[in-house]
Amino acid sequence: MTRSLRQQPDFMRLWVGQTVSVFGSLLGALGLLAILDLEATPAQMGLLAAAESAPVLLLGLFAGISIDRMPRRPVLIVADLARCGLLLLPPLLAWLHLLRITHLYLIGFTVGALTLLFDVAYHAYLPTLVSRDRLLEANSKLAASSSVAEMGAPALGGFLVQILSAPVTVLLDALTFLISGLSISRIRTVEAPPAPAAEDGSSWLTIWQDVRAGWQQLLGHPILRPVTVSFAIRSFFGSFFGPLYALFVLRELGMTPVALGALVGSGGVGAFMGALVAGRLSRRLGVANTLAWSLLLNNLTGLLLLLARGPGTVAFLLLLAMQLVGDFWLSIYFIGEVSLRQMSTPDQLLGRVSASFQFLVGTTTALGLLVGGFLGSSLGVRPALTIAIGGGLLSGGWLMLANRKMT
Repeated sequence: MTRSLRQQPDFMRLWVGQTVSVFGSLLGALGLLAILDLEATPAQMGLLAAAESAPVLLLGLFAGISIDRMPRRPVLIVADLARCGLLLLPPLLAWLHLLRITHLYLIGFTVGALTLLFDVAYHAYLPTLVSRDRLLEANSKLAASSSVAEMGAPALGGFLVQILSAPVTVLLDALTFLISGLSISRIRTVEAPPAPAAEDGSSWLTIWQDVRAGWQQLLGHPILRPVTVSFAIRSFFGSFFGPLYALFVLRELGMTPVALGALVGSGGVGAFMGALVAGRLSRRLGVANTLAWSLLLNNLTGLLLLLARGPGTVAFLLLLAMQLVGDFWLSIYFIGEVSLRQMSTPDQLLGRVSASFQFLVGTTTALGLLVGGFLGSSLGVRPALTIAIGGGLLSGGWLMLANRKMT
């Protein structure tokens, strides 16, 4: 009888480390420190968010090459400990009355780069600890704990800032990375040796060949290609919601910030429920079928937003259903998508494929944020969100058609 993953110590060590660090990151401590202690302006908050996300676009493809050329567990440990050390600096500078917003830009960018390395290495490392036929189960457990963190961490972050101060909350965030690094350092599973670099591995030609190998696997694979393209489309249109959803709820519908917080938090509940059933659903329908249906159903729930009018109970319930049901299906999709990439990719390419995927999603998301903001200003919030919902349905329908052709 196959042992439960809960009885496999090395997977549990990775799971504990990842859960704790995700929970710490979702406290939102660095942003709260900028707002409360440095009185950051909206423009400065935008720059801080850009600094934290820029490494995916600037360094993502090169991160994949590095991860495929070295053991992955040491990368995870170093990334965790380095993030811990960096996040100790803002509390120290604050207590010395030396903290400036430029410090947070630099720290945010560097932490973002280390997070990129960790994420690429983590997705490439999981198949070392878990057999490929159990990746769905493993990713479901990891996603479930991330959903719990999504539900509770933001509220806890606000509570901690209120009773302890923002610098202390950043300090607690730093400690979560220390716990993660120590937990992962206790993993004993031996990794296979990484693929050797070419003798002229520093040349631009070799670097380009390494990058191209990741893209060829991602876009040349008969199943990964339609999944990747459809999700890139979904990321572009889905990112419209970033700058517009809060405006829609607060200004267009006239709801309160408390109602907005409840709606956003309910998405974590839906994601958690989706993570609990993702493995069983994928085993019953097949991973490809599950991906196609979950993406389409996720995007169909967006139609509920178009029915919402005014600040009344009906509008709130429609948006609540959209968040709960939509994130339920989106969680199932995410788990299946990352599992499919891991199952379909040779170990020596996992880092590059993961980095290429993150780069593509990061690029389309950034473009979508810009286009969504522009359309919201020129057409209005509701019309822009209507376009986003239509684009999401396009991505879901396209994947459904592509899946039927393959089957």
